[in-house]
Amino acid sequence: MRKIRPRGVALAVLVALLSIVVGLPALAGSALRVGKADANASAILPVNVADKLGLFKKHGPDVTISDFTGGSKLSQAMVAGSIDIGVGAGTEMAFVAKGAPIIAVCNDAPSIPFIGIAVPWDSPIHSVDQLKGKKIGISSAGSLTDWLARELAHHEGWGSDGVERVAIGNGAAAILAAFHTNAIDADIAVTSNIFNWEEKKEGRLLIPVSSYVGNIAAGTIYATQHLIGTDPDALRDFLAAWLDTIDFISKHKAETVKIESEVTGYSESVIAREYDITKTMFSRDCKFDADSLANLKRAFIEQKLVESPPDMSKLYTEAFLPK
Repeated sequence: MRKIRPRGVALAVLVALLSIVVGLPALAGSALRVGKADANASAILPVNVADKLGLFKKHGPDVTISDFTGGSKLSQAMVAGSIDIGVGAGTEMAFVAKGAPIIAVCNDAPSIPFIGIAVPWDSPIHSVDQLKGKKIGISSAGSLTDWLARELAHHEGWGSDGVERVAIGNGAAAILAAFHTNAIDADIAVTSNIFNWEEKKEGRLLIPVSSYVGNIAAGTIYATQHLIGTDPDALRDFLAAWLDTIDFISKHKAETVKIESEVTGYSESVIAREYDITKTMFSRDCKFDADSLANLKRAFIEQKLVESPPDMSKLYTEAFLPK
């Protein structure tokens, strides 16, 4: 059975790009380039909600948003200097441990109700035990979805080779194509994608990953050291706008659903279903909890993303959060 090794090369490339960032000019005013590790993940969509509501401009920053297909690509863009703030998952903190000039600044969603294991609509797989030995799609080696596939095998007692992990990115079209060609038997995907597939009878939710995984800083915001060194107030303003957005989302379902439906292109019924399972997952203070940090540390070691157990306190800062 083929084994997928962590992308040590990709991590090395990130560190090698340090010199690029050092030479970048200072940011003009409060213009911020914000990257999303996934276009449709609920832990990331508040970026679009804040933008649509004008909350970033209310607090100061002029934000430009770009979508990426995975945390590794987002982190590479941050290291290369094309993105100032990244909204992804806690697993990207491994890049910080490897020396990338970025740091986590907000644990926006400690839990992970917005990711599940999907199978094709007509798949014969109807229970978790039927996944043993099957090919499961992940976004990339060393990513959150990679660890979630590993953790599934560990939780079920199948051993390290209990499932075959296949890196195909996290784009909905790529996942459906892999379903249709039988390149994968299942995929670890955001539930908004899965609910949309269910509506079209293209795929269905087998289980939410929250059934076997606890807190893992599933939604995490990062900033480049360059931004911190040149315009720390812009970062503070961004985080203040983020927390205002979370407060808005918690109180305004209809408006949030409408905005997120427009952003994702999914029906309001799909987004309403997504809203109901994720509305309470957001942190109201962005602080990092002990369970998330412990699970991330274990994930880094198990995936061999770090040479030795990292000091997790050095991979994040809460210094830029609203007082």
